[in-house]
Formats: sequence, C-alpha cells, structure tokens
Amino acid sequence: MVGVEEWIQARRGLRLGQRLSGTVTAVPNPGATGIFIDIGLPVGGFVDVLLLPAPAERWPTVGTVAEFEVWWADARPQVRLKPVERQFLREDFDEWLAQWRPCWPENVPVDQAWVEADVPTRRDADEVEETLRAAGATSTRGEVCTVPCAWT
Repeated sequence: MVGVEEWIQARRGLRLGQRLSGTVTAVPNPGATGIFIDIGLPVGGFVDVLLLPAPAERWPTVGTVAEFEVWWADARPQVRLKPVERQFLREDFDEWLAQWRPCWPENVPVDQAWVEADVPTRRDADEVEETLRAAGATSTRGEVCTVPCAWT
C-alpha cells in the first residue's frame, strides 16, 4: 500500500487528460465493476464501469496494453482513468460526457482540480451548484459549473 506522502507526490505529477500507457491487470466482475490498470506508477489505475461499453465482451481483457487518459485522482490512492480507444468506451460516451461533465477541464494538475466539499452523490444540479458556489468554485470563464471545472 502506498503511503499518504508518496500518493501526494505521485498525484502532483498527473494532469487531467494526460495520456498514459497501461496494461489491464484485472477484470474482477465483467459488466459490473470496472477494470484495473498497471500504469507504471506506485499506485494503480482503475476504469469505472460507467465509462466502459455495456456488453462486457467489448471490455479490454487482462494483458491488453492500451492508452488511457487521467480522468480523476483524489485523496484515494488510485488514478481514475478513461480509455482513449473508442472501442473501449461506452457507446454514448459523448452524450454522457456532455450531461455529467460539462466544462470539464483538461491539462490541469489533478491536485488543483477538486475541492473538498460535500457534493451530493446523486446528481441534482441545483444541490451540486449550490455546494460548489459555497465552496467558491467557478470555471475559468467565471461561471459556476455543476461539476468540477478549472477552479479559479
């Protein structure tokens, strides 16, 4: 297990949207959980089931080497990833992204891209916007986003 300080140092070197080559190491519950990726860092990577195609037969299998983008990293010692290859993404990815992550930043250090606030687990735009506004979060365009943006 990686210590807190080691994880903080590793996280500082990551940027949202940064591409990493990785190897699929585990697919524990095809169609239900997600996949684990070795990205050559002291912590592993993980692709959430929400980003993967609905038929698990289209998921990359153990041993598959592919490109991934840094999707998220927070206090948990794990890098959340998004597959670069469209064949490994959910079929409606672009529509899903527009609905759930509008104005999502790219090329922002991950340790600057999130705030510690009680964001509801269920996406209720009014609640999320209120929480982010209370935390002082605005996009680089000065607007309050309903998801984490490039914080000012």
